[in-house]
Amino acid sequence: MSDRFRRWEVLLLLVWIGIGAVLRFSHLSSLPPWTDEYATIVYSLGNSFRTVPLNQFIPSEVLLQPLQSSQQAGILSVVHYLTTESTHPPLYFVLSHLWMNLFSPEGELASIWVARSLPALFGVASIPAMYGLGYLAFRCHLVAQMTAAIATVSPYGIYLAGQARHYTLVILFVIASLACFVITIRAIHNRQSLPIWVAISWVGTNSLGMATHYFFTLTLTAEGLVLLSWAWRQSQLDKRALLQPIWRRIYGVAAGTLAGCLVWLPALGGITGSRTTSWIADGNPTANWLEPIARMWLWGMSIISMLPSAITIIPLWGVVLSGCVTLAFWLGILPHLCYGWKVQRQNSHANLITKALGGYVLGAIALFVSFTYGLGIDLTLAPRFSFVYFPAAVALLGASLAACWRQLPSKELLSRNDSADYKGKKTRGFARLKASLYKLLGSQGERKFNLALLNSKKWKGSVVVSLILLMGLVGGITQTWNLGYLQHHRPDLLAPIIQKTSQAPIFIATTHKHHGQTGRMMGLAWEFRHLPAEVQFFLAHRSGDTEPYANAIHAMQAQMTQIPRPFDLWLVDFHAEVDLESQGCFPAFPKRSAGEYWYRLYHCLQDSP
Repeated sequence: MSDRFRRWEVLLLLVWIGIGAVLRFSHLSSLPPWTDEYATIVYSLGNSFRTVPLNQFIPSEVLLQPLQSSQQAGILSVVHYLTTESTHPPLYFVLSHLWMNLFSPEGELASIWVARSLPALFGVASIPAMYGLGYLAFRCHLVAQMTAAIATVSPYGIYLAGQARHYTLVILFVIASLACFVITIRAIHNRQSLPIWVAISWVGTNSLGMATHYFFTLTLTAEGLVLLSWAWRQSQLDKRALLQPIWRRIYGVAAGTLAGCLVWLPALGGITGSRTTSWIADGNPTANWLEPIARMWLWGMSIISMLPSAITIIPLWGVVLSGCVTLAFWLGILPHLCYGWKVQRQNSHANLITKALGGYVLGAIALFVSFTYGLGIDLTLAPRFSFVYFPAAVALLGASLAACWRQLPSKELLSRNDSADYKGKKTRGFARLKASLYKLLGSQGERKFNLALLNSKKWKGSVVVSLILLMGLVGGITQTWNLGYLQHHRPDLLAPIIQKTSQAPIFIATTHKHHGQTGRMMGLAWEFRHLPAEVQFFLAHRSGDTEPYANAIHAMQAQMTQIPRPFDLWLVDFHAEVDLESQGCFPAFPKRSAGEYWYRLYHCLQDSP
């Protein structure tokens, strides 16, 4: 590679990184935190949700106290509260603790921009990482650049980078694990021994991935399924193949990875009965069997396309229009993506990795389907879980777009034999048309015609790729402006309604099972900091299985008798029966919803009987 070409490669990669940074850091704090982000902030600061009093009215300041930085809380506090109150491994939260301590003054509320900036930084780092994976897999700079370009503008990648969560970090470990996986597949194919440094790096990467997110096990399982298929095929050809040094080293990697995973076995056992993860089994995929498939398709499309579709902000006609344009876009590009896939499959060098990464993606999807329909654990309910196959899908798309850009088989994409095979598969009608033209044009005219055809197809391929990347950029901007993926709860939509409707003192009550409900009320308290209203909250805690909220409601009614009248009581996401009319409180309107909250207002105008 010439120095000039190398400089252009580096410059173009820096352009992708710059665009990716702008897309990920713009409007980073425009939305308020949601429940899971509050969990990230609280545990990263080394605080606990259990310091928030339950079954009593508390002011906003008390509810938000776990969001205040304290220099006394260290890494041990992070690990302790995370392992006793949550279901996540600690690596990301420890890194977030170190990061937030750099920018969080003592005793002040944490900054959501600071909390989200670390995942955004990891998201930017995934762009050069995807470039490296693309080049390592296909040994082609064009594929690497296309892969980096898709990673830059991907609405799905930008969505994950804007969340104060651990998904962009685990994506980096997925990329690193796939890099070792690709090297291993190539070593098996060439019957070469796996370098020891690759084996050690793979074990270390897999262990760190498990220490970041337990769903990294899906990555390991999908890789294992592909390796098992290779092992089976080789064993059919040679019964002693699986005893060769390459496989013995793979066995060592599997053993080391298993040891790194077994460390978390006690924690994995606690996830099954945890209330914080029960939502994942709330769906009914057996009855509504089309919904998971539709969701997986939508999450997959959002890798490179997303138009404004946030139904809480965009009018219905706008959402419908976005859907129609998106459908037309995909109908138009699918033939080109299939063409690029076929070209890479015909390349003797690229076919190996194309099949391996394709098998990985199919294996991951099969695992999602098995969990969803077989175990009733619907992994399609949240788009963030698709991080398992996101990097491999981007690499395959990059390879396909690279072939589309070239449009016709070239020396870098196809060997001579592959090119001959490709030409042999042309349609008979097109071959006859060319033969007729060649007779009319002669040898010199035939050469000019072929050159014009080549330039025309290259130009069309470059236009198609440019349009796809432009659509990705529009989708990235859509997500940057929060017009794509819906945030779970939007307290910024409900808090102004409460403040505008209530003239009397405001009291908000909700039923409470775990820190998820605490986070939802923290969202409202966070918004009321900017509104001229004093609010108190009541978290009615669930206890027991028979009449689980009876004690909490009794405590709430008793405390309501001590509150000076008049006041307004807002029941927000309140999942229990309560008799408020006996307390002198009467509903102002039927149940309503806003920002994914449902609520009902009671005016308490007189002393209770």
